[in-house]
Amino acid sequence: MATRVLIADDHAIVRAGLRALLKDEAGLELVGEAAGGAETLRLVDSLHPDVLVLDLSMPDMDGIQVARRIQATWPGIRVLILTVHEDEAMLREAIRAGVAGYILKYAAEAELIAAINIIQTGEIYVHPQLVRSLLGQPPKQRPPTPRPEELLTPRELNVLSRIVQGYTNRQIAEELRLSVRTVEGYRANMTEKLGLRNRADLVRYAREHSLLGKPAE
Repeated sequence: MATRVLIADDHAIVRAGLRALLKDEAGLELVGEAAGGAETLRLVDSLHPDVLVLDLSMPDMDGIQVARRIQATWPGIRVLILTVHEDEAMLREAIRAGVAGYILKYAAEAELIAAINIIQTGEIYVHPQLVRSLLGQPPKQRPPTPRPEELLTPRELNVLSRIVQGYTNRQIAEELRLSVRTVEGYRANMTEKLGLRNRADLVRYAREHSLLGKPAE
């Protein structure tokens, strides 16, 4: 039986990326999306997901408050925090609120899928970079900032190269034999990873970083 997943994030572009990622993942079923804390609780009550992928920063109720409510009312639902916050105090507060996992938004797609599967088995998952904080160990020196092309997967570079060439989402989908929604998801993932906002930003970024000729296939 597939693991039923609900996602909650106030940014539509993040939800689109998660939707595309989960859509074709074997063993996972996306059952709903929420853009705020109150809406999240309503959907949890009606849909009873196995896993809730939850942002910390939402307009009406933050992720910690939502996690506490879920722990009190639906303790069987596993909560995975997906956030930009690397703060040790925030991590500890989230764990006290009963979350089963804590992962950073710049993590690789495979890590997010792994985290969902791990917490569904009853285990706890914390992003490796934050484990040392939990153990009270001094953090290692940060690795060098990845080059732009290292942030993107080969398929994302393929999509990006066609965006730069002026292809529409439908044209990209037809050429790469993908669905239009999957192409939209790749574009959402790229803008999120690179801290950009829209298609025009992606084109400018690709030109500034000489990514125009880097399709992988």
